[in-house]
Amino acid sequence: MARIAFIGLGRMGRGMVGRLVAAGHDVVVANRTQSRASALVAGGARSAENPASAVEGVDAVFAMVSDDEASREVWQGTQGVLAGRPARGALAIECSTLSSDRVAELSGATVAAGLRYLDCPVTGLPDMAAAGTLTLLVGGATEDLDAARPLLAPLAERILHFGSVGSGTAYKLIVNLIGAVQIAGVAEGLVIAERAGLDLGQVMDALAGGQAASPQVVRNGLRMVAADHDREVSFPGRLRHKDTAYALQLAQLLDVGAPLGHVALEGLEALLASGLGEQNESAVIEIARQRVPRARPEVPPQGIQR
Repeated sequence: MARIAFIGLGRMGRGMVGRLVAAGHDVVVANRTQSRASALVAGGARSAENPASAVEGVDAVFAMVSDDEASREVWQGTQGVLAGRPARGALAIECSTLSSDRVAELSGATVAAGLRYLDCPVTGLPDMAAAGTLTLLVGGATEDLDAARPLLAPLAERILHFGSVGSGTAYKLIVNLIGAVQIAGVAEGLVIAERAGLDLGQVMDALAGGQAASPQVVRNGLRMVAADHDREVSFPGRLRHKDTAYALQLAQLLDVGAPLGHVALEGLEALLASGLGEQNESAVIEIARQRVPRARPEVPPQGIQR
């Protein structure tokens, strides 16, 4: 049994804590909204007022928060993890999806404090977090990952080690950028189908069994057809926007233009501006419906060119 502090009890964090408690670990939780800890405490976790008090003497610290700003607060704020006293050599396991710049900053700060850092963003939805079927995308030293594996095992079906610190985050930003482009594509496709008079249910049945199918396309396409963007939100547009922006920052750092990513970001920015950012990311179809059609493209001449 390990002593674990878990910081951040959002949609994903609550399920992950439940898995760690069920595995027999001594877990203390901290969250800005303390009421979110109630059910977890009833299930065997302990609650702390802030991250600094949560990490007293622990063997590992997990964090699962929304963005760079929240990460900076919970790790380096006046009542953050680094203001507390985790055990020397404790594992710092950052599961949040952060920018590559923030990962570099955070890894440096935790190592300087005597901790062993892993960037460990996840893929999967809240139900998968609760079931322990996430995929973990790890960047860090092999020996640190080996030490962390017994703690990570209850959370995941797969643990993918991409290399040194930052590599797990790089992959997570890449895959979420691809997802943003796919979601924008299916939204536009369904709007075209709608205006062409096609039955959207039939269109989604065909898409789900065709070459364009992916879990991202099918999951969001079905929600677009059902128009249930505000029910049981699995991934809000606000977070897809954040991840896409972080991915494009990485692309710029690596001198990659990523024009399709910028188009997807434009739609997500419009989603936030329309007040739909807390709805499921599938709500981007409402933005596609509002777009003013561009000039009709020229059709290239057919036949053999001489």
